Amino acid sequence: MTARDEVLSRINAALGAGVAVPDVPRAYRVAGSGPAAGGEGVVARFCERASEYRATVRRVDRAVLEEAIAQACREHGARRIAVPAGSSWRPPGVELVFDDPPISPRGLDRLDGVLSGCALAIAETGTVVLDGGAASGRRALTLVPDLHVCVVETGAIHSSVPDAIAALAPAAAEGRPLTLVSGPSATSDIELERVEGVHGPRDLVILVAG
Repeated sequence: MTARDEVLSRINAALGAGVAVPDVPRAYRVAGSGPAAGGEGVVARFCERASEYRATVRRVDRAVLEEAIAQACREHGARRIAVPAGSSWRPPGVELVFDDPPISPRGLDRLDGVLSGCALAIAETGTVVLDGGAASGRRALTLVPDLHVCVVETGAIHSSVPDAIAALAPAAAEGRPLTLVSGPSATSDIELERVEGVHGPRDLVILVAG
């Protein structure tokens, strides 16, 4: 008998016969089992949860969205901001730098912020999901600048994580990167001192448009 066989034999003897295996609950929540995306309760819950993560969350009417973007930029002293290549927003008083050709990381670092849309948001966790598509832009675009202004359409706010995962299936099938953002980038050191802006934007402004 090898040493390995001896060790395994002792383990089996210690366990004995007829070890009870508990039943594992399988009543998982599935997509479609909760409220529909974009409902008032769903949107309100998202705003509450995202605020708890220290994001600045504002509900705005689509008719004044560009002015709301401009206001957010003024509040953070952002005069030059990056936007995805196909962005159609034109906030007054803000210089837009389109990501076409792709802006270098050093170039992104010199800008005051970034403006993007998102793939969807999750009310349950207060999370914004970026998928590398036309609205979200490249992953680096929203990770390097210190300020991220993100527009979230009310109809794209899903109630739960299962609902969101189901809605993201096409992006995943295409191999696009998925970035889940819950508040500004933050970490803590060994003394539990919170530090923001280490791995992404220091400030996150979410404009919920509907």
